[in-house]
Amino acid sequence: MNLYGRLLKLVKPYWHRLAVAMVCMLGVAVCTAASAYLIKPVLDDIFINKKGEMLKFLSVVVLLVFLVKGVSAWGQAYLMNYVGQSIVARLRQQLYDHLQTLSLSFFDQTPTGVMMSRITNDVNLIEGAVSNAVTGLLKDAFSILGLAVVIFYRDWKLALIAMVVLPFAFYPIVQFGRMLRRISTKSQESMGDISVILHETISGNRIVKAFGMEEYEQKRFSKENMNYFEYFMKSVKVRSLSSPLMEVLGGIGIVFIIWYGGYNVIKGVSTPGNFFSFLAALIMLYEPVKRLSNVNNVLQQGMAAAQRVYDILDTRPEITDKPDAIQLPPMRNSLDLTRVQFCYGNEPVLEEINLTVTAGEIVAIVGVSGAGKTTLVNLIPRFYEVTDGAIVIDGMDIRDVTLASLRSQIGMVTQQTILFNDTVRNNIAYGDVHKSEEDIAAAAKAANAYDFIMKMDKGFDSVIGEQGVRLSGGQRQRLCIARALLKDAPILILDEATSSLDSESELEVQKALDTLMAGRTTLVIAHRLSTIKNADRIVVLSAGKIVEVGRHEDLLKDNREYRRLYELQFAQFEQDVESPETLRSTA
Repeated sequence: MNLYGRLLKLVKPYWHRLAVAMVCMLGVAVCTAASAYLIKPVLDDIFINKKGEMLKFLSVVVLLVFLVKGVSAWGQAYLMNYVGQSIVARLRQQLYDHLQTLSLSFFDQTPTGVMMSRITNDVNLIEGAVSNAVTGLLKDAFSILGLAVVIFYRDWKLALIAMVVLPFAFYPIVQFGRMLRRISTKSQESMGDISVILHETISGNRIVKAFGMEEYEQKRFSKENMNYFEYFMKSVKVRSLSSPLMEVLGGIGIVFIIWYGGYNVIKGVSTPGNFFSFLAALIMLYEPVKRLSNVNNVLQQGMAAAQRVYDILDTRPEITDKPDAIQLPPMRNSLDLTRVQFCYGNEPVLEEINLTVTAGEIVAIVGVSGAGKTTLVNLIPRFYEVTDGAIVIDGMDIRDVTLASLRSQIGMVTQQTILFNDTVRNNIAYGDVHKSEEDIAAAAKAANAYDFIMKMDKGFDSVIGEQGVRLSGGQRQRLCIARALLKDAPILILDEATSSLDSESELEVQKALDTLMAGRTTLVIAHRLSTIKNADRIVVLSAGKIVEVGRHEDLLKDNREYRRLYELQFAQFEQDVESPETLRSTA
């Protein structure tokens, strides 16, 4: 009932249209009942008693009844679809808006395909429940009421006999509805799994082809596709069974009525017109009762979908602004991490992190894979919340300032280039779409991207494809750097921004990064020797703890973790860079 209540709240803004739609439904029901009622005078007065004046009068009345019924049917269909589509559009927008507020931990745990299925497939099922099911429910309820009045008026004794069958007709409606809701939930979960596979294999099609896994993915998709097919056929089985069962139950009642009513006509207790009027109203009455079964099926599917949608809408973001959060001014002095700890669940990732980064300083963070480097820098923009300790900018705890003002202070360039299927211009200006053409061009030039952009067919208006698929790795990375340059944030985070590039691309990107880092407080997760050597300080992480801090030359002398890491990861790279063959190829 809580779920029904929440859906009804969505209807509230459209109550005036709903009210008019209900008047139209009432008109359809009254006209349906009137058409059954008019059978008696048509038969008795025209065909049996042969009254000429009634022929003209009833012809006009019947025409008016069907005209009003047609207009009312159009009105209720249009208005209810308007209300249904408006509610669904609003619900879809609410769902998307809410997704944007959720913390990264939610996206870490929920596959993209599942979220896409909720926004598209599940919301569409709710539309069917809101517009079609509610329309059918109200219209059929009015029709049942109007036709019940007719049959009781014509012959209350026969009507009471007919009503005995109705409880048996409603019982399968309830039972089938419960079954269908359970099946529908499984079916929607299966569609979510299909969406996950689609998203993964389409976005990762290069890897699928590179590893020759087409057949494996076809089998994986086929398995989920058949699961959905089986659930769908189970729902078809239930829906298909409900209507014939209603037919049989209705037929039993009608056969008995024909036998009993025909007997009364033969005995002269009732007229043929009265009996056929009663019988027509009864047959018409069973139709909306039968349709209620299908309406309930659609409604239960919609309720199952609504439950899944509200599961997301009820998920609260883990990281939000405090009620009294203030604006963070531009950083001027330092960024301090004091006794910072962070856990994934119960597993500690960072412990007792103490670090001060002064304004304008370049700090390189190194360590083996899994040491906690990326997690550390992700705490600064509050992508995740510290488990203990504090991160302070110019004496202000970042938990006491607004997320918008904090993140406006931070520019990021990551190993994974995040670009959108949009123009070069819009990708560079992402975050501030009101930037001038001159500012965008200046950022592109500073990122060493201007020349390759101008060689593209439409220059800054060229569409780069999903994730920049039409660009090389170095070009994609330079667009990301141009985007960070245009943002002009005082704090810069570089998360292995050149790790996936070849030597030539890295050289171009490194020049752009040098421009980007100038005058900014920079935290660099580094794997390249040049970045480490040029850093003001190097922070060495091991097992989630800072084990060394210092400059490159000093840390090499200490013969500890950094020396070991350097010999493992960087010494060979240094030999390759300084070898005559490399120098010649670079030249």
